[in-house]
Parts: sequence; structure tokens; C-alpha cells
Amino acid sequence: MNKKIKKPWPTKAVMTQIYDKHLWGGKEFDFYSGTGSHDPKIIEPYLKALITFLKSFAAPLIVSDLGCGDFNIGKHLTKYTKKYIAIDIVENLINRNKNLYKEKNLEFHCLDIVTDELPQGDCIILRQVLQHLSNAEILKVIEKIKTYKYVILTEHIPVGSFTPNKDIISAQGIRLKQSSGVNVLEAPFHFKTKDQTILDEHILEHNKGRIVTTLYKVF
Repeated sequence: MNKKIKKPWPTKAVMTQIYDKHLWGGKEFDFYSGTGSHDPKIIEPYLKALITFLKSFAAPLIVSDLGCGDFNIGKHLTKYTKKYIAIDIVENLINRNKNLYKEKNLEFHCLDIVTDELPQGDCIILRQVLQHLSNAEILKVIEKIKTYKYVILTEHIPVGSFTPNKDIISAQGIRLKQSSGVNVLEAPFHFKTKDQTILDEHILEHNKGRIVTTLYKVF
């Protein structure tokens, strides 16, 4: 008799469980998006780079933060934008953020960035989000974000050369365990950009890879 193959959980259920069970740590917090969103050594250079970019425009940008998480990072960026639209798939997390953070130019939306329509704007922030998604899901996201002028993408990838874009199912973990990482310029994604600039790179200790933030100018 053939053994029934279990289907992977929907992404919304996966991400909700991660926060409910504190699989990224931070049990002393109600919601916690992991050390990558809280370690000063990681987030301070990142924030400096993004603030410098956002302040370079005479007319502030409309920014959509896809996968805003606990908003420990986004809360520092809102004042440098015309409008900051913070999006996450976890409904309880978005409701919590709405209660905690209130600014005139700030909106929170509970959306699935793979299946739902995204708000219009100038710039997308995707910070350590794609690394948790399957290749099929990433392809759908890329199809949507190519309509924005700027994409700021942060990925946790191996140090040195690696085979990009080995497929996974949506989960707590990332491709690093397979000595892989997301590179949107490579197959199967082939993200077309006009220009790209590395804004920030942080090498993690104990051979745990590097966190790289790249600015893509799309058109």
C-alpha cells in the first residue's frame, strides 16, 4: 500500500506557528522576529544604510515592507518616508503592531505577499523573507515587485561561493543547511534590474554565513 505523502503546510500556518511557539527565540517577548531583527551588531549598520538611502530623495518615497515582523526595524524608518506600508502574513502580529505603533504615514496590512495584491509605491523592503519561501513562491513575489522602482533585499547566504536557489518548502529554516541561498538574479528567478548595489554585509560568527542587503534599481 502506498504511503500517503503529507502536503506542506500553507505559509500562513507555518509563520503563525513560528511566532506562537517562539521558534525564532525571544520567549520573553509576545512576538519576536529573531536575532536578525534585534542584534545591534546586525541591525545598526543596516539601519544606517537604509536611512542614508531614504534621506537621499528630495521627495520621500512610498515604501512597502513585505514581512515586517515585530517591527523592531521598521519603526526606525517610517519618518524618512512619505508613507510606510508594513505587511505581514500573521494576523495576530499585525493586530499587535497596529496597537503599538501609530503614525500618520504608517499603515499595517495583513497580506500574503505570494497570493495577494500588493500596494502601489516606490520601494520594496524584503528583509530575510524570501529565504523562508519555496522557489515557486519566490517566483510569484518577484513577478509583483518588478513593478517598483527600488527593491531592497536582505538574504542570509553562505560565505564564499555557493549553489544558489536550491528549493525548499516554506518553513522556519532556510537554504543555508543545504549550502545554498537565494540569489534573485540567477535561475529560476532571473530578476531583471537596471543596477545593483550592496548596502550592507554582516559576517556571522561560527561559520553561520553572512547577511547581505542589496539595493536593486529596477527601472
